[in-house]
Amino acid sequence: MAEKDLKSIITHLQSLKPNTLSTAPSLLSRAKLALLKLDALIPSPKTSPAHLELAQTVLELGAFASIHLRDTDSFTRYYQYLQPFYSLQTGSKHGRGKKGGNREKVTGLYLLLLLSGGDYAGFHTVLEGLEGSGEESEFIAYPVRLEQALMEGSYDRVWGETKGERVPSEEFGVFSEVLINTIRSEIASCSERAYPSLPISNAKNLLFLDSEGAVVQFAQSRGWVAKDGRIWFPEQEAENAAAERDVVSASGAVIENTLGYARKLETIV
Repeated sequence: MAEKDLKSIITHLQSLKPNTLSTAPSLLSRAKLALLKLDALIPSPKTSPAHLELAQTVLELGAFASIHLRDTDSFTRYYQYLQPFYSLQTGSKHGRGKKGGNREKVTGLYLLLLLSGGDYAGFHTVLEGLEGSGEESEFIAYPVRLEQALMEGSYDRVWGETKGERVPSEEFGVFSEVLINTIRSEIASCSERAYPSLPISNAKNLLFLDSEGAVVQFAQSRGWVAKDGRIWFPEQEAENAAAERDVVSASGAVIENTLGYARKLETIV
């Protein structure tokens, strides 16, 4: 009975559209309960190959649904759930575990998530753990290319890789967007320290934004000031204002001293 229900839930999950994706978490909870009844949520020597395949399918569907729902914590949990199943594919002499599947795709997505969070040590740990398995896959090659470009500081290459047909699948597009936002934030922080202000047109190119309106919106989100066709950074704005006050104060002192000197001259005369 549990197996029949599980297959029905899998069919339902596979047929979900973007407007019904919000139902995925409840369906996945039901699927995991069914797997528990089949003693298949965590693989063991007693788990049948058929149940292993069903379990892996559910967990992979959960990983992809989590990405579409922008739930990176949930995706990470599904990635971790899947590791024992993927180990069966490479470590078993009897060929247990689901053949094919989405191992390279899930692993590539996890690598991209690590990159977007700046976890380069974790990235290389996962990559080394592949031991040559799946490295030829475009799903693995894509985050590897991005990491190489990041290490070289070639942000324009990263930007190019995350556009159009170079992105392996829709799911990769979600995490690529997260990565670009991370890079944009780093560039913004550096710009605040390096410049007093920037022309909006230059900031558009520097921050990989599509329009000057997007620059203004981004500036507002960081508390920058957009005026006279330029972006002014808050610290620099404060420093400039302080400098202006110092100039005014100094000018006032000069004027007072001059007037005092003039009075003394009148007294002498």
